[in-house]
Amino acid sequence: MTSPKPAPDAARATEPKGEKGRQRVAAIMAAGVAVFTEKGYDAATMTEIAARSGTAIGSLYRFFPSKEALADALLLRYALHVKNALAEMAQQVPDMTLESVADSFVDFMLVLQSQRSFAAALVDARGGNADERARFRETMRGGVADILRKAVPGLKQAKAKVMAVVLIHMLKGVVSTASEEPAARAMLLAEVRELVRMYLASVSGREK
Repeated sequence: MTSPKPAPDAARATEPKGEKGRQRVAAIMAAGVAVFTEKGYDAATMTEIAARSGTAIGSLYRFFPSKEALADALLLRYALHVKNALAEMAQQVPDMTLESVADSFVDFMLVLQSQRSFAAALVDARGGNADERARFRETMRGGVADILRKAVPGLKQAKAKVMAVVLIHMLKGVVSTASEEPAARAMLLAEVRELVRMYLASVSGREK
């Protein structure tokens, strides 16, 4: 899978040194997610992010020299999280039933749900960089395809790539359930799980 591209040197965040520094950066990034989500990228200010994280503005700029650097660091963290989560799932697949694999895909999307909309908004606000979108899309598709090839014996790489695209579109239905009432959402998620299970089972049957 393709690794996410780091921010340019001039705008790159500074790596923290020591545990206190790491805790401070974690607090800043958490505040950044909250403020960007609430206010949007353009309206968010570094001053508010500093206040929300309990950080002196000078300390914030020491780690993140600009709002752009903070946004890029958050996008990079999100992309790495997706890549690592898919890689971890791929390692577990040999010990899983096909039904469990299907459920894991849905659970994976549930975890990403809030971050996904936040990340997409940041990409759009940062200019809708087509290269960044393409890199992330290939990371996602490649990770899902790797899992599918391990879950379905005999699945060809080309077929796995096509299936990955179909499956990702199916899983986007998980995101659309967020605004539903709890009872309705539970029913919809159950339907999505069943749909993914049926899709994987149908392909597995054809490949045998």
